[in-house]
Amino acid sequence: MLRAILRTKPATTCSPPSRLLQRPLSSWAENAANPKYQIQTYLSTTTDPYLNLSIEQYLLERTPSDSCILFTYINRPCVVIGRNQNPWLEVNLSLLQAASKGRQHANEPPQTEPYGLGKVDVVRRRSGGGAVFHDEGNVNWSIICPSTIFTRDKHAEMIVRALRQNGIERARVNERHDIVLDQGSRRDDTADSKDLHRTPFTVAPDIHDAVDPRPVKVSGSAYKLTRGRALHHGTCLLSSPNLQIIPHYLHSPARGFIKAKGVESVSSPVSNIGMDTNTFRKAVRQGFEEMYAKDKLVDVDVRIGERALEVEGIKKTWAEMQTLDWTYSQTPQFTFSTTPIEGNTRKRAVVVDDFPSSSQLQMDFKHGQLLEASYSPSGNADNKKDITETLKQKLSGKKLYEAAWRWEDVIEHLKTEDGSLAVTAKVNWLKQMLPSNHIV
Repeated sequence: MLRAILRTKPATTCSPPSRLLQRPLSSWAENAANPKYQIQTYLSTTTDPYLNLSIEQYLLERTPSDSCILFTYINRPCVVIGRNQNPWLEVNLSLLQAASKGRQHANEPPQTEPYGLGKVDVVRRRSGGGAVFHDEGNVNWSIICPSTIFTRDKHAEMIVRALRQNGIERARVNERHDIVLDQGSRRDDTADSKDLHRTPFTVAPDIHDAVDPRPVKVSGSAYKLTRGRALHHGTCLLSSPNLQIIPHYLHSPARGFIKAKGVESVSSPVSNIGMDTNTFRKAVRQGFEEMYAKDKLVDVDVRIGERALEVEGIKKTWAEMQTLDWTYSQTPQFTFSTTPIEGNTRKRAVVVDDFPSSSQLQMDFKHGQLLEASYSPSGNADNKKDITETLKQKLSGKKLYEAAWRWEDVIEHLKTEDGSLAVTAKVNWLKQMLPSNHIV
């Protein structure tokens, strides 16, 4: 679906009201780049996360440098990670594998939560920030504007203003630029209603207790600055049916075994706002127009869906974003170790019983490629043996995320170094920690 509305502007203040021109748009992409069109709004009708992020990227790159753009979209269930994040650290990839497979046999009962969602994609976006779970109860908002007028709080405040105008008086922007809902009882009836960083329910961070619980997060955001343009996009949890299972997808069992470069997500309690998605979209649109259009009319108003793939630039980005190379090869360097690594304070899950606690397997990866590997049966640094070249030969240049990567090859070699190793249990444990073929 693709429908466009172009609005003309009155020549003078005495002119009659402008006429709304509704006609098929031969190329909405051409109009998006037209310097005459300073205020543009887009609403996506597709739930394809790869396509929506590709449309967003296209608008960032092609719209006029001094224009202001609003784009709202809803994605099917997926986990979206930041540009510089590690999927093995941020996402429970083994759970995604189980969810994707669903029922294996016709007589097998349907999967229950958290597997009942079916396939959940892992999508790497081009902006920074942390990992988030998207579904049909979450609306994503994206604003593109000149970088000279961008601030981290500006658009979050716009969203809070829209929420408050629809009766969500507990909404505010916190110190991390997230949107939260204050909890507990009313504390301050004199609070300034125009203060978008405080509500009558706000409690100082150091005095939260069981009576006044901490705020819950309903919207996080990320941004990207490029060539004089700023992209600021965020989520808004309105009516997600999956709140109870989101933590399952965003908690990797390998967290305690990985020391990584790049950006790590910050966990926060989340909640739904309890607002209809269409109502939210209209409120955000109104807030955007009040902020940027003011006394002007919106120049371009487009509803866009699958036909966006007719635009070559969007189709190219859409195809690239679905590749394993984009999703996994962009991962910054990281170390996986079966024993604690200096500087890694994350809580560790229990290692498989017959993997001797005294032994140490350590592997360094960059862009999914094995860099170095070592093994010590005793865990003693003096007994550590470099097994990098042997493993590289066995794995024949395969990358960790490829289906051809075989943990069996790794463990079989370790068995030659330590005869006590039980192959099957260790292979299964490593597959759970660092799955390689969950997409296939």
